Amino acid sequence: MTPEAILKNTQSEMQKALDHTLHEFSTIHTGKASPAMVENVTVEVYGSNMRLMEVAAITTPDSRTISIQPWDKGALKPTEKAIQTAGLGLNPIIRGNTIICPLPELSGERRKEMVKMASSLCENGRVGIRAARQEAMTALKQASKDKEISEDEQKRGEKEVQTLTDDFVKKIDQSFKDKEAELLKV
Repeated sequence: MTPEAILKNTQSEMQKALDHTLHEFSTIHTGKASPAMVENVTVEVYGSNMRLMEVAAITTPDSRTISIQPWDKGALKPTEKAIQTAGLGLNPIIRGNTIICPLPELSGERRKEMVKMASSLCENGRVGIRAARQEAMTALKQASKDKEISEDEQKRGEKEVQTLTDDFVKKIDQSFKDKEAELLKV
């Protein structure tokens, strides 16, 4: 495997880790409603577990409310129960064929809990990036050992992988700082 191919693969893996972390950040709410907050809640319907986004239309009629409209009336109660038990701090209300989830005001304590959650997600992202880095370093060493690349190419590749790692860790850290500021802003 060439150093370029290893680098391209590593960059792709690191980008996946970053994207996943950013998506996870979007599920932590700050008092502003977003469909991402509930779309991955697991609902037990039709004898199996499905994600909420697969059984209902999710909208935000205003910045403090999430509206969920299941495509099947039979999914109304299971959806309500799934949201209640998901640990999101939401209290769903059934109105006709729609479930309304007003977002509660965030207390200082709840905001700090959410910052801790975001910090944990940030660390998971960093772990994903470091795992991609380790994989690349191992691949470079193996290619050098198998005489596919020279020792100079290996060293150059390792420097590039480290630069890539530093860049992605900075991006995740900056995203965390932004999310932290957003969460703590009253």
